[in-house]
Amino acid sequence: MPNLTFYISENHSDKFRNLNNFTHKCSALCCDILGAELKNVHIIFVNVKPGCGQPVYAELFYRLTTSRTQEVMENFIRELDLATHQTSGLTTRIRCFGYPAERIFARN
Repeated sequence: MPNLTFYISENHSDKFRNLNNFTHKCSALCCDILGAELKNVHIIFVNVKPGCGQPVYAELFYRLTTSRTQEVMENFIRELDLATHQTSGLTTRIRCFGYPAERIFARN
């Protein structure tokens, strides 16, 4: 953890031309701002059929820690929004969901 998923409208997926650079930027944000270890960062991109709302929806699931304060999370959201806009020119709806460590069950 953290797990970052981007749901990108198939009408706009061509805006993300260089996913390697964008993935690197997002990984760096998770490590530098959230204090995650790189080996624990998971990022995926999902093309979706358009419905309503923004063309990109980003969802972050992360483990709650004392260092991930409201200010830290607001900074992460701001920087993720900036990185996404610089990469694609698109506005992204961003939501972050924190879970206490004792409530996370995982494998691999």
